[in-house]
Amino acid sequence: MKAELLDFKIESSDEISAQFLKREIFSFRDAARFIQNLDYGRNSDKNNLKAVFTENKGTCSSKHALLKTLAVENGFYGIQLTIGIFRMNGTNTPKIKDRLLKYDIEFIPEAHTYLKYRGQYFDYTRTGSSAEDFLDDLLFEVEIQPNEIGEEKVKIHQTFLNNWVDKNPELKYSAKEIWDIREECITDLSK
Repeated sequence: MKAELLDFKIESSDEISAQFLKREIFSFRDAARFIQNLDYGRNSDKNNLKAVFTENKGTCSSKHALLKTLAVENGFYGIQLTIGIFRMNGTNTPKIKDRLLKYDIEFIPEAHTYLKYRGQYFDYTRTGSSAEDFLDDLLFEVEIQPNEIGEEKVKIHQTFLNNWVDKNPELKYSAKEIWDIREECITDLSK
């Protein structure tokens, strides 16, 4: 299924739906396109999904949590908000290639949030992004709710990272050091 086929009319007057309607966006497809074209960047308050609108940016988590909320507000319950842990490397994420080379790391397990519907994957993180960008490198995934994109997402990610470091004693970095390198990579992605 292509992303264009995942669609419904926005008819709710609830909080997130109202934000799209006042921008004259009347379908999920158009809402997803709008969100995908916003800049990538962390919001000042990841627990406030309306920040995506007021700051005109968002991360994979805030953008997809917002779209999941839009679906729920409109009675479209089949969409799953999903966290996947994938091998973030210089091939699937070219902006971090130099950072990984600097630390002599092949990849970092990175959490990515996206939507699933009827077994298909949808990634609206950036203009041109798609599930093909990470699916071949997917290591683990779990469904979450929009209110879990903050602390719960970090907990899932850090638990995976700690287990990965424990299972790979040849790594020359601790889990905390890997997390710090990851933060540098995220800064590179925001540029």
